Amino acid sequence: MDAKGYLQEVGAQVNADFVKNRSILSFEEYLSLFFNDPKGQARNAAQYLRDVMDHFGTTQVPHPTGTIRRFKVFDAPGGDRDDRVAGQEEVQNAIYRLLGNFVRAGRINKLILLHGPNGSAKSTLVNALKEGMEAYSRLPQGALYRIAWVFPSEKLIKGSIGFGERDTQGGELATFAHLDAESIDLRMPCELRDHPLFAVPPGERRKLLETALKKKGLGNGDGESGDFILSDYVRDGELCSKCRRIYTALLNSYGGDWLKVMRHVQVERFYVSRRYQVGTVTVEPQMSVDAVVQQITADRTQLNVPAPLHSTVLFEPHGPLVHANRGLIEYADLLKRPLEAFKYLLGFSETGEVPLEPFVLQLDEVLIASANEKHLGAFKELPDFASFKGRIELVRVPYLRRYRTEQEIYDAQITSTTVGKHVAPHATELAAMWAVLTRLKKPIPDRYPNDVKELIDQVTPMEKLHLYEEGAPPDRLSLANTKELRKLREELFTESDAYPNYEGRSGASAREIKTALFNAAQNADYKCLNALAVLEELFAICKDKSVYEFLLQEVVDGYHDHESFVRLVETEYLDRVDSEVRESMGLVSEGQYRELVERYIQTISHWVRGEKMRNRVTGVMEPPDEQRMAEVEAIIMPRGEDAADFRRGLIASIGAHRLDHPDSDMDYGRIFPDMFKRLRDHYFEERKRVLRKNKENVLKYLSEDRNQLTAREQAQVQSTLKTMSERYGYCESCAKDAILFLMKKRYA
Repeated sequence: MDAKGYLQEVGAQVNADFVKNRSILSFEEYLSLFFNDPKGQARNAAQYLRDVMDHFGTTQVPHPTGTIRRFKVFDAPGGDRDDRVAGQEEVQNAIYRLLGNFVRAGRINKLILLHGPNGSAKSTLVNALKEGMEAYSRLPQGALYRIAWVFPSEKLIKGSIGFGERDTQGGELATFAHLDAESIDLRMPCELRDHPLFAVPPGERRKLLETALKKKGLGNGDGESGDFILSDYVRDGELCSKCRRIYTALLNSYGGDWLKVMRHVQVERFYVSRRYQVGTVTVEPQMSVDAVVQQITADRTQLNVPAPLHSTVLFEPHGPLVHANRGLIEYADLLKRPLEAFKYLLGFSETGEVPLEPFVLQLDEVLIASANEKHLGAFKELPDFASFKGRIELVRVPYLRRYRTEQEIYDAQITSTTVGKHVAPHATELAAMWAVLTRLKKPIPDRYPNDVKELIDQVTPMEKLHLYEEGAPPDRLSLANTKELRKLREELFTESDAYPNYEGRSGASAREIKTALFNAAQNADYKCLNALAVLEELFAICKDKSVYEFLLQEVVDGYHDHESFVRLVETEYLDRVDSEVRESMGLVSEGQYRELVERYIQTISHWVRGEKMRNRVTGVMEPPDEQRMAEVEAIIMPRGEDAADFRRGLIASIGAHRLDHPDSDMDYGRIFPDMFKRLRDHYFEERKRVLRKNKENVLKYLSEDRNQLTAREQAQVQSTLKTMSERYGYCESCAKDAILFLMKKRYA
């Protein structure tokens, strides 16, 4: 394709999109659009943002409190994983609930203040909403329109009063909205993006809105006769100062002929844009006021304006509040600003109005601010806080307390592309586990019933971490205590919600952990970003108490012992590597453990009922095999326990589990974790010599000693490495590092 052909093709596409999107309308055309969709065109900023959240949909996700609704707008629908909000479903639902309150109240009357520790995703949450607004505003159902004023050229029709005359044909309203550029002397858009319906007088506008809504079965906008509530802004709002003065001047010039005034109204579609600050703005901490005004006409010689406007003084407002109108404004780190710089929010958050010197700004925008806990604590001590308290909705944004969710943050940003080398298995997982461990608080036993106080008091940080993530109580507990602790999971997770020093307020932030991961990637001792480099970085963090405030916390029964946490995650890493290497070698797998337990349970079930069972080999019905049961019980049964009592106890536990979970599959690994641990430990001791030999062969294969292995041994190693690569993501380099570390720690 040549340059001319390319330009023609692009030009045709842009023109088609312009027409398809209905970018420029006359007032009459806009009214037709409004009558077709009065609900969509009569939304205020809160209703629009709530529709944005609804548009992308929701899903139910697992949570320590059960399941919780997650809004997909926070999943970065545009595809940029860095913008995705990991977790924080409680915050998402709180924002949606507050928007619903604004909708029901008919106006946005409070500021939403997201507060939490530094790096807890406050800004990321707001950015996700902004990105969703941008995408939604480009869709037909998200179309937004504003008003502009068009003045035709004097040359178009001579002898007019300065604006040109057009005949009205067929009863249709003539318009200047679609004149070409050469036929227009002046076009004046509205900086506040006034709603097009503001051109209709308030009394007539209310009738118009009610009629259109009723025709669509939406009631009259009061929320009682239908599900749609008209906001004060759309029902009673007025044109901005500049538009009002233009409107009045035109009405006077035409002797009160409103239809002729409407010819000058051009309705323009606009799109929310973060880059160009249209409908959404972020205000950083600063000293200046967030809105200013400038005069654009002082006398008739200043601008080449039409004659009827020569005696009209026009002002244009500017600033973040103006740019964000009909959308969302974010005040980042609001409380870092001097109090005097945002005192105007007292009135604005309640009335939606900001007084300026020549006039009052009437605004329609959702106000969201962020603050860290230290600044919020100081703000609460000020006398003025009492005035703000009724105008602010506080939404807590803590650090995450589920390590798999925390890991999602790092997996999105720590990739082979960003670090320039292969990212080994478990590197980000260990970092996430350690980060979450630093945030956990020791439970307060006195908050719980007497019969479980001791159980709660003995829960360790690592046990709490796994209880939050997988709902898995520790192996050390009896079956009864395991069941009890699972029931207390939700209560443990929400225990400190009412405390000022809540769980998730302090600890390592995701920003700090990302820095540690990037530093680990530069470790010259490893070809990959592997877990060993991460462990070294975590130990280094623990030594720098002058930089990381959370390291100064007092150790309480193992909680806040951050250096010990590094050793704990190291143990978890060794467990995972050991299991993965064994699985890759084709030795006894977790599936085989489960098969053994299932066959044993099936056998003792027949034994308890006194029934015969079919022999798998011969097909003959026989009594349960006592020898086979005894072989398994020699491994899994606690010493000194009677075999008959042990068997009956297991069957009773299974029956109780079925009663509590009638619709779930039997997961013996979760019902009897201690049984599986004894099986693994027994197998490990039985095959330790074989495992050591096999792992030594892998290391030889990856070194200069490969020729010392037989062809059969080399084939076994190749199969092991292939499985480690395909199933778990190891390369030869990080596999060697992991196995060397494992041999040193457990097989020396």
